[in-house]
Parts: sequence; C-alpha cells; structure tokens
Amino acid sequence: MAKKTEERKHALLSASSAKKWLNCTPSARLEDAIPEEQSPYAAEGTLAHGICELKLAKRFTDKNMTDKAYRSRMGKLAKDPLYAKEMDGFTDAYVDYVTGIAYGFPSAPYVAVERRVDYSPWAPEGFGTCDCILIHGDTMHVCDFKYGKGKAVSSAGNPQLMLYALGAWNAFRMIYPIRKVSLHIIQPRIDNTSSWETSVEELLRWGEETVKPQAEKAFRGEGECVQGAWCDGCFCRLSATCRARAEANMSLMAEAENLPGTGLPMMKLPPQLSNGEVGTLLKEAQFLKSWVNKLEAYAQGEILAGRAVPGWKLVEGRSVRTIQDVDAAYEALHEAGYPEAALYRMQPLPLGELEKLLEKEHKKILEKFIVKPPGKPTLVPDDDKRPAVSPASIAEGAFGGENAYKEGK
Repeated sequence: MAKKTEERKHALLSASSAKKWLNCTPSARLEDAIPEEQSPYAAEGTLAHGICELKLAKRFTDKNMTDKAYRSRMGKLAKDPLYAKEMDGFTDAYVDYVTGIAYGFPSAPYVAVERRVDYSPWAPEGFGTCDCILIHGDTMHVCDFKYGKGKAVSSAGNPQLMLYALGAWNAFRMIYPIRKVSLHIIQPRIDNTSSWETSVEELLRWGEETVKPQAEKAFRGEGECVQGAWCDGCFCRLSATCRARAEANMSLMAEAENLPGTGLPMMKLPPQLSNGEVGTLLKEAQFLKSWVNKLEAYAQGEILAGRAVPGWKLVEGRSVRTIQDVDAAYEALHEAGYPEAALYRMQPLPLGELEKLLEKEHKKILEKFIVKPPGKPTLVPDDDKRPAVSPASIAEGAFGGENAYKEGK
C-alpha cells in the first residue's frame, strides 16, 4: 500500500482533489509548494483500503491465495496500531456490495482491484488508483470505498469517480465495447451508498468540454483563486492563508452595510433584517465560520512552532482537575472505610463501543433494540441534496410516531 500512497500523493492533478482544481485552478500549483502532512484519519483510511484490497483479491483476483496466506496477510494488517475490530465489519460491507454487482451479471465479470488508471489525455500527467473496476459486456462499474464518517458523499456527477472512469475506459476500451458507466460510493461507517449511471458519450463530453480546459489552466497554475465548498471539503492546504478567501470573507462587512439589491445604506433601512436579507447574507457567509476556525488553528500552530503572529499570543486555557493515580487514590479510600459500591458507578457502554465489543454473529441480537431518532434540524443552502423537513414533521419526530406516549409503557 505504501507505494500506491506515494503515487497518489505525487499526482499534481489528483482525482481526489478534482473538485478543487476544477473550480479553483491555481490551487494545485500553490498547494504543491506546501508539504503534505498525513492525518491519522488518512492513515486509518489507508489501512482500511488495504484490508478491502486483500478481501477482494481473495474473492476475485487471486485464485491461488490459500487460506493460510490470507490469514497471514490479514494478521499483519491487524497488528497495525490503527486497526480496530470494527474495520472487519465495515470492509465486509464494501466487499459484499462489490460482490452484489459481480453476481448481478449473467456470467463472471472482469474485476480489477486497486488498479492505477491514466486520465492524462484530459488532465496533464493525471492518474489515480481505482479501488475496484468491474466490466461485463458494454457496462463498466467503478467503485470507491470511503472509510470516513463525516459528510455523506454522492456519486452523482462526482468528478473524482468520473476521472477514474475516464482512465478506466481509456485502459480497457480496446478490449471491451464499453457504452455504459456506473459509479458507486460505498461509505459504510455512516451507512451511505450512492450509485449513478452515465454513458461513455456523456463522460467523454465532460472530459473534453469541462476537464480539459480547466486542467490545462490548473497545470500551468493559471486562473483566479475562488472560495467554495472545495476549500474545506477537499482539504486545501491553503484553506487558512489563501488571500482570495480572506478578501471574499472580509468583503462581507461592506455587503452588510449596503445589502445587495437595496441600493441604500444600512442606516436608512429598518433596524431588523428581513428574512430575504438574512438568506442573502447567509449564502455569502456560509464559509466564514470554517475559515475563521482554520485561521485560528494556523495562528496557534505558528506560535507553537516559535513563529510570532503579531497581535496574538497563547495563554493557558481552562483546566479540569484529575486524579493522578486512580488506583492508589481508591486504595487509600478503601482503607479509610469507603465501600466499592460508594466509589464506582455501573453504566451501559455507549452504542458504538458496544458494537465494537460484539462478535459479528451477535450484533443481530442488538439490532432489534436499536432505534434511530430524527436528527437535529440543520440549516443548509437550498441546493443541498437532502429533503427539507417541515416544522410539523419535526414535532411528529419528537412527540409522535415511535416516540409517542403509549399506555402501559
């Protein structure tokens, strides 16, 4: 896996950051000058991908792998400090999803696992690694496993998967008459799967008309920096210090003083903003909070590294008292006459920890007792893919349906 990680890291126009460089073309060259630091989450994802690769190889691509060899290789992966027992279930869910696609064909498909693909005809020096490709007849499936448990990722028009698909089509078009492409996201830790189908014709049109001109600008480092969801969603290394982002956010002050569409200074308007004005300002300010958080984290990191940030300093924050040696302290309290029942509290484990503890076959015992209440209402722009909730449905979720009071409960 280490070699593949290095290959991915050195692709300037990487598929994983495509949303970023397609919208903010100078970002690829600007980021290239900043060393990349791998987060623990990325390392955890790399390990999970390694487990997926081994399981798919055993099932589809390495028919000579013995059970002994499989157990040996899995044992080495399980010794990684980032390994957790829950990884086994989540990677099984991904393998089951891919297997379902494979068994849906009338005969065995061609399967490629962790396949490097070249999409340089559309993006200079562009390449990436597909988690899994399945081809049968005129249909190709491209599957992407995501171990993150943050925001749900959609496969519809997903530029990362579309670039993989272009590279895969380019690799196999002389062997298979591919006309249809299905893209799949499998994100088992948040129970998210997404599939989207397009034609090779549409895919190639996107590559020529959208990717090619933007990729050429990005490769040369040309164009204007543009703030958007890609600043944080694609982990831009300039997300805190980008001047264009700072200017876009600081210009909100001027917009608040002279609201768009009014043509009048704020002092001549009613003292309270209308809902229309609130909506306009929120649209403009949606990236402000995350940018300020990134800016604070950057400044703190600079000061900790011994580099001054004029006007700012680090101070000791609020601290919580702790017992330095719990065993010694409790032993002393026992000797003083306090019984164990007075010093300990028995509590059920949180659901996530309980599921990690259970064997796979025993999780079914717990499943019938699990309910998923409606989530707390969250404000998002109206172009968000999730369906809107009404005040009535929120009340129903809180006080009605399964949560309604029932006699005898």
